[in-house]
Amino acid sequence: MEFSAAGRLEVRITTADVGKRVSVRRLSEAGAAGEKFTDTVGVLTSWTDGVLLITRKSGESVSVAESALVAGKVVPPAPARRRGPAASYEELARVAARSWRPVESERLGAWELRAAGGFTRRANSVLPLGDPGLPLDEALTAVRRWYGERGLPAYVQTATGAAGTQELLCAELERRGWVREVTAEVWTGPLAPVADLAGDTGVVLSREADETWLARYQRKGVSEVALRVLESGPSVWFATVPGAEGADGAGGGGGVAAIGRCVVDGRWASFAAVEVDPAQRRRGLATAVMAALARRALDEGASAAWLQVETDNAGARALYAGMGFAAHHSYHHYREPAAAGTDR
Repeated sequence: MEFSAAGRLEVRITTADVGKRVSVRRLSEAGAAGEKFTDTVGVLTSWTDGVLLITRKSGESVSVAESALVAGKVVPPAPARRRGPAASYEELARVAARSWRPVESERLGAWELRAAGGFTRRANSVLPLGDPGLPLDEALTAVRRWYGERGLPAYVQTATGAAGTQELLCAELERRGWVREVTAEVWTGPLAPVADLAGDTGVVLSREADETWLARYQRKGVSEVALRVLESGPSVWFATVPGAEGADGAGGGGGVAAIGRCVVDGRWASFAAVEVDPAQRRRGLATAVMAALARRALDEGASAAWLQVETDNAGARALYAGMGFAAHHSYHHYREPAAAGTDR
């Protein structure tokens, strides 16, 4: 907090600081036991009608009454991560987009409108990297029209929590009634340590998502459109761990014990769809799948890795943290007002 020469806390932010990272202290409770204060750090996304809106790294928006402020200052961007590969948000967003391509896309200025028959939000949402070339309300109207013509709800994918992310856009979408449906995180880490985690454990690698692999994939009834998305990317690999002959675990999938998917794109390797038969868990199969894919990615020249993980998936988060991954930024999908949802 900022102190005056007399040692008192001061508010040293104004409406001109909207868009900057700030730290504020507000009075949250006053009573006989004394005053209690709450500190908030994040991007100041608006300051209107006596209320500040601050977006935290997680994407959570916090409203602070101007009358409750006791201190505030602009703070520098969060320090660069000391572990894992350095990467900007925009670099990771573009690499992620190339690893999960839609079957149809169109440009709206620097925005990309993407559609794939409703198969996952990632392939059926706007990636807004830059200026759409129109005022925001006009751009959102064009977005809703484009998705409506395809019988799909309009989604906008945004990110928070790193340099160059979109806290301001998140606030503007929320102000217009768009609903945040999904929040997850992108984690990054060095690739070589993943490759060293397990030896040859019978993992079979293929360029195609064949029937064996699809038998374990959690999204059943995969269509031709979905297969086009799954097999898209610069260099795609599918990993399968066969189970016992004729076995059928509680989760289905016949005799398939585990699967995974990896896309190699320059220095990056992305991991996705790492799934294990519930009856085969706690045998290190997820680690074996990722290690086999990592070794293949190293052979193709990759050195860094990224993946996406749900914020409430404690098991996956512990697994990936043990492999050397750490959170880089959060990402969110905003659905147009009064539209039905689809799977992520």
